[in-house]
Amino acid sequence: MKARNIISLILIIFLAYFLFQALNLVPGFGMANIEERTATHYINKDVNSKKEEIKFNESKNPESGSANMVTSVVVNYRSFDTLGEVTVLFIAATGIGAILFRKRKKEKTMMDEDGSLILVTGVKILFPLLLLLGTYIFVHGHLTPGGGFQGGAVIATAFLLMFLAKKNYKLDNSKFKLIEGIAGITFVGLGLIGLATKGYFLMNFLNNGVIGSSFSSGIIPIIYIAIGFKVGAELAGIISNLVEA
Repeated sequence: MKARNIISLILIIFLAYFLFQALNLVPGFGMANIEERTATHYINKDVNSKKEEIKFNESKNPESGSANMVTSVVVNYRSFDTLGEVTVLFIAATGIGAILFRKRKKEKTMMDEDGSLILVTGVKILFPLLLLLGTYIFVHGHLTPGGGFQGGAVIATAFLLMFLAKKNYKLDNSKFKLIEGIAGITFVGLGLIGLATKGYFLMNFLNNGVIGSSFSSGIIPIIYIAIGFKVGAELAGIISNLVEA
């Protein structure tokens, strides 16, 4: 047996041991205490055991300030993890650009001619509406279902339709990279301000306001706006690289 096979077997045994140890910590069926579940605290917008009733459009400065429970988790309690997800997307976009850089052609050959009259006319109508919808999704992410990733994907879809409708359509990659860079710096900058003022990276340092109002949730709306622009620019750039390859 080869040495690498022996090493792999040992690692598998160690992994299996730790997995079985973790299973021993899981409570039996029907034995879990519902009152101790973290989800109940998120629903009440409180993970610090403050027994305060949260009333929509009335309660001031609740813990997260977000009317959307998912947003409270993703961009507040797990905001550092969200930064990691944005970083993964950035690395993926950079990798695709690097791989396809040498394969770019002077003239695109994705389509020989523009799309049909229906497609071209439809895209002219849908393009601004999709940009508006995407912006609404990430601007209102702290109030309604949605957020930066969803809004950015909708914006990128608008540019995808433009590529499908017009054979000579081309993005201004320099402007999109500038938008992506500013959005990324904004996200990281907010995290550093929280670190400097509150002692934790991406800690909220603004007033949470009245839950349910547009100007609430502290830095969460700003983070979502930055993520929306960053994701939209990166996905649009990936589409452009694939088309021009």
